[in-house]
Amino acid sequence: METKQFTAKDYKSDLKPIWCPGCGDFGVLNSIYQALATLQVPPHKVAVVSGIGCSSRLPGYMNTYGFNSVHGRVLPVATGAKMANLDTTVIGVGGDGDGFSIGSGHIPHAARKNIDITYIVMNNSIYGLTKGQASPTSPLGLKTKTTMYGNVEAPINPVRMMISYNTSFVARAFSGYPKESAEIVARAIAHKGFSFVEFLSPCPTFMGREQFTMIREQASFIDDSHDPSDEVAAFDIANSEDQLKLGIIYHKNRPTYTDFVRQIQKEAKHGQVAPPVIELLKMFEP
Repeated sequence: METKQFTAKDYKSDLKPIWCPGCGDFGVLNSIYQALATLQVPPHKVAVVSGIGCSSRLPGYMNTYGFNSVHGRVLPVATGAKMANLDTTVIGVGGDGDGFSIGSGHIPHAARKNIDITYIVMNNSIYGLTKGQASPTSPLGLKTKTTMYGNVEAPINPVRMMISYNTSFVARAFSGYPKESAEIVARAIAHKGFSFVEFLSPCPTFMGREQFTMIREQASFIDDSHDPSDEVAAFDIANSEDQLKLGIIYHKNRPTYTDFVRQIQKEAKHGQVAPPVIELLKMFEP
């Protein structure tokens, strides 16, 4: 009996996206379709969880399990979905406002536990759904509906923040490069542990066409000589904010929360009171 080969179309729902023309989120959505097809993950084994915002409409456009949660609660819900069924491929999606404002407190805990989920943040440096207010990643001096005299708050650097939290996989992609972005997303989903992708996703409505042009001028792919296990080199890339490097910035294998839970379940069935989870750590010793 032949095994079904999944294509990008198998992950598309019948719901038509209603993002503004030119929105970078279209590119993100298609990258996820392509990544899942590359990995041949059956749609019924995928769960996509979102928060609130333009980007958080994404689960509705997927022919998978989906959950559109409340503002900033992507990671708790995604974690719950993963722990309820350890064999599910769980992808969390949201925007920079959803993730780095009200939702920021959940990020370090997902990272330190190394929950086996992928978190994709579509960063456009603006609140789009609520019509153009400054977000946590808005650049200094940006004039918006809430910063009429220019933004005076230093923006968050998502990649630098994620590396500092010891996130086991950190990458950056750009919706203007669909083929390469799909490959980056596939690597993130395939990674065993908590993976994060900052997806540069321009907002033509509230940031203008010039945001797309600016990103394209500043973005370039990481050189093949880069060692993603080198934390210092990863920080150097993150700190170079005038040059937006795309690709796998930091990658380090370590035990996942899922690994520990599986081991605890296994040992508990045999009546052991103190599961030897320390054995898992030895597997990752240099």
